[in-house]
Amino acid sequence: MRLIQVRTFLDIEEGKKIDADAIVLKDLVDEELAQIKYGILSHCWGHPKEEVQYKEMDALIRMGGTARKKLRERSGYQKIHRSCEQAWKDGLAWLWVDTCCINKESSAELSEALNSMFRWYEDSERCYVYLHDLHAKALPTTSNEKKFPGSSGWPRWFSRGWTLQELVAPTVVHFFNQDWYFIGDKKNHAQTISSITRIPSRILRHGLDAHRHSAAQIMSWAADRKTTRTEDRAYSLMGLFGVHMPMLYGEGKDAFRRLQLEIIRMTNDHSIFAWDRKDNGWSGSVLADDPSFFRDCHDIV
Repeated sequence: MRLIQVRTFLDIEEGKKIDADAIVLKDLVDEELAQIKYGILSHCWGHPKEEVQYKEMDALIRMGGTARKKLRERSGYQKIHRSCEQAWKDGLAWLWVDTCCINKESSAELSEALNSMFRWYEDSERCYVYLHDLHAKALPTTSNEKKFPGSSGWPRWFSRGWTLQELVAPTVVHFFNQDWYFIGDKKNHAQTISSITRIPSRILRHGLDAHRHSAAQIMSWAADRKTTRTEDRAYSLMGLFGVHMPMLYGEGKDAFRRLQLEIIRMTNDHSIFAWDRKDNGWSGSVLADDPSFFRDCHDIV
């Protein structure tokens, strides 16, 4: 797992003198991770040109003044900066951000990261959720299509595929609005978040292991979520089921079929066959094409 050294990043941002051997990103193995505490960011990606990539973060110390100034102007850089400031306030010296801590040019590293992501969020000391489209100083309690078009009337973060596991996995989740104003945590706002996501409040308060839940019910939580790539509809659910699969971008909906086959292989949970054939049509397969087929399975336990 590759992490940002928070103090080094903040020293660069504050214009302080940096040691010649200092690095912003450091790779840590499991034994080292067990000895530290780290924060982790959960957010919606902006335009790719706005996000800070691994190579740019790795070169930050060596970057010239003009290039660094341009980098600072990006919204993605500001997310990292504010996350580091918050982590340091919380006594955390390490931070993980998906945009810059994964070298996505390496297919092997990307596959390892996607298969490990649930555990990384689960093991984090604190997860910072940045709601970039929320102006208010509180989580909304009713949907509003005018304020949040295209995401069922809620902040966009609640509609994305990958953020499902990022909500469920960590024990401590803190929410911030677009100005990085703290608006509450997952446990204290479990009922509100449950009404938005249909995830039972007991799961939000106590985690997946605290109560029995069916495969169909978990699938229902993802029914209306969106991902940029079709395959990520499946890959983003792997950690919730404890499944590991190789990434095969280009396989389309076959990724979701592979996920279901892995669940069947690993469990005796027949609810995986409880999806709605009447409304979604039936092609002759016992496997669903998409998580949306499980939309009405939220009460199957």
